[in-house]
Amino acid sequence: MPNINADILVNDIKLPLHAGADDVLKEARRILRGVRLLSSDVTLSVYRRSVDARNREDIFFVYTVKASGSFPADRLRALSTRFPVLEEAFPTPTYGTEKAAGRPLVVGSGPAGLFAALLLAENGYAPVLIERGGNVAERKAKTSRFCAERVLDPDTNIQFGAGGAGTFSDGKLVTRIRDPLSRYVLETFVSLGAPHEILLLAKPHIGTDILSHVVDKMLTRIAEAGGEVRYHTRLDDIRLEGGRVTAAITNQGEIPVGSLVLATGHSARDTYRMLLRHPFLIEPKPFSVGMRIEHRQEDIDRALYGKFASHPALGHAEYALSHNTKERGVYTFCMCPGGEVVAAATEEGGVVVNGMSRHARDGRNANSAVLCSVFCEDYGNTPERAIEMQRGIERAAFRAGGADYAAPVITVGDFLNGWCKTEPSYILPTYMGGNAVRLASPSSYLPSFVTREIQNALCAFGKRIEGFDRPEAVLTGAETRSSAPVRILRGADRSAVGVPNVYPVGEGAGYAGGITSAAIDGIRSALALMARYSPEEQ
Repeated sequence: MPNINADILVNDIKLPLHAGADDVLKEARRILRGVRLLSSDVTLSVYRRSVDARNREDIFFVYTVKASGSFPADRLRALSTRFPVLEEAFPTPTYGTEKAAGRPLVVGSGPAGLFAALLLAENGYAPVLIERGGNVAERKAKTSRFCAERVLDPDTNIQFGAGGAGTFSDGKLVTRIRDPLSRYVLETFVSLGAPHEILLLAKPHIGTDILSHVVDKMLTRIAEAGGEVRYHTRLDDIRLEGGRVTAAITNQGEIPVGSLVLATGHSARDTYRMLLRHPFLIEPKPFSVGMRIEHRQEDIDRALYGKFASHPALGHAEYALSHNTKERGVYTFCMCPGGEVVAAATEEGGVVVNGMSRHARDGRNANSAVLCSVFCEDYGNTPERAIEMQRGIERAAFRAGGADYAAPVITVGDFLNGWCKTEPSYILPTYMGGNAVRLASPSSYLPSFVTREIQNALCAFGKRIEGFDRPEAVLTGAETRSSAPVRILRGADRSAVGVPNVYPVGEGAGYAGGITSAAIDGIRSALALMARYSPEEQ
């Protein structure tokens, strides 16, 4: 049986925290030698590292090593479960022959829009990328003013502007989808200034302080490749002729459209409202709502790492928890070690919270969303009512906080006991620097089924992580924007059902859930667009 050239993975190499790269590769060689897959032309490199902290008394790193070279085909086939062939891919366009009526227009500069625009630009399609908000510097200035003066800009804020909502987040790049393009996304970020370690870590993150610079560089690269970026350009309507979009109507004027990549993000409610007036098929979908919980990071580290807490090789501890009843689920989402709770409103008269952390994760608190699932029948099973349920919670949270964008908070002890009288002390809120919070019961802004299920879940989480339900922990509301409340239906060719030159992508279209998965969705839709249209005369 002949040899074949391949990259294979050697998984589950468990080593102590003090082990170095040489130790990892030595162990990989030993394993491959034992199964007769090691030869002189095989090269090894560390591919991924995760933490096994299930036993706090003996924490390990778990490594995956990539082995590249020539392997006996029969042995590789027989051992394929233990040593899988690495599946990585890079975007490889095929160009269609249909002539578009104009340049592609990409709406939104979140990860889906950025990666779609970059791929189109690099392949000669000269896309126009429009963003309703400002650039990164403007976003920083606007969000700082919002915290200091409570003056909200509905177009440039933590949700809208260059880079989308992810710019002001932990910059998590973890994804549950097993897509061969994941590595390409990570390598693109590294080429733009992200830390090289994101290629190695099983739970990579960039941090908002670095991600903002990465976004700037990506937008520059799009322009250098032939794309055009226009800020403060909001999509207000579209012009349809013969069932196709021929122009985008924006607050800056009309833009001719050959094809349209719709990457608006999950908070562009005015865009949903506009699309519902046109022949798109839009369905409501389940989503989740809840609050942000804050603990001291040192307490989370101690609860999860025990005597290894503060070990320099480990960094801060992370968690992901879920609790399911017969009715619905409650789970933690977007955990931000050493981070802060941020003001993420986009509409006047609403309070929305999210989480953010810097690359160093050096804040005193850990925070994460604690969310309860909401089903379509909970709100009336229409797109309009899905949006109105989210909006209603946000407006109620605004009123509960005093109607000046302060956020309603409560200690976990008070929440579980059914009263609201204890000012936070041991764990201090971080929303707007901790200076814009007011005691309020979550029952004043969340549906009763949400508060009931979260109360039950907190007790269950406390049994899994010591101190998770400690009375001093702080809950801040309301978290409503974890995912889109609707899905814009598309066909097998990734174009919108009923409007064939529109490509709905990313979280806002209901097809992704995080930076990496949204980026991949944008890439795959850009590839579908290119497979249809010729790059000539773009």
